[in-house]
Amino acid sequence: MKRWFVCGMFVMVLALSGSAASASDISFITKLAQDEFRSLSKEAGAALGYRNLAPAAPLGISGFDIAAEASAISIDKGSSYWKSAFNSDAPSYLIIPKVRVRKGLPFGIDVGAMYSGSTSSNIKLYGVEVSKSILSGGAASPAIGVRGTFTKLDGVKDLGLQTYGADASISKGFVFITPYAGAGVLWVTSEAKGNLQVMSNLAKETNTVPRFFGGVKLTPFPLVGVTVEAEYAVRPIYSLKAGVSF
Repeated sequence: MKRWFVCGMFVMVLALSGSAASASDISFITKLAQDEFRSLSKEAGAALGYRNLAPAAPLGISGFDIAAEASAISIDKGSSYWKSAFNSDAPSYLIIPKVRVRKGLPFGIDVGAMYSGSTSSNIKLYGVEVSKSILSGGAASPAIGVRGTFTKLDGVKDLGLQTYGADASISKGFVFITPYAGAGVLWVTSEAKGNLQVMSNLAKETNTVPRFFGGVKLTPFPLVGVTVEAEYAVRPIYSLKAGVSF
């Protein structure tokens, strides 16, 4: 048991350290047109939205989950808006490391929170989620759940951004493998600040972003879980989560 627990923790450390190494500051160097800011807002909002990364079944009143995760979104590095945001050196993927916790409550309700921050980047992010089980699932039936989320960008002086999300998902466990799939929508609100607003005089943006996701949770040993997920929301997004549940 100890060996598997250590392996699970090692995976989490790798996810965080590898993600942090790929992070960099966002600081705009040229002005943007309104349509460029709109495209940037959609892609950034999709990247910073609250990832699902869990089957639909509730944790239960005594359940608790703590994990580390990393998400990578493919961005249009050749676009003028990402070149401006990354001082003409935009990456192919925007990688966001996070830590998150979830707690089970009565009546099939789970609540959670997450935080992202790195010493090598000014991108800071925090968020909360609440989910409700419609069907808890069983030996012959799937689990179905709905969820609401909120995230807010912090640390970037030139950009204010927050997301509100709603989605539904379905999952079915098979021994130690639980595949799941779902769909929903993100509402992204963004505002140019600091140098970007001085240069560009941009109006606030509110955009609706559909999202579709699917993944699988692997639990080869009690307490340890690893989840991989692929999502499409404006651009492809790939995520890995490793943690402990009890």
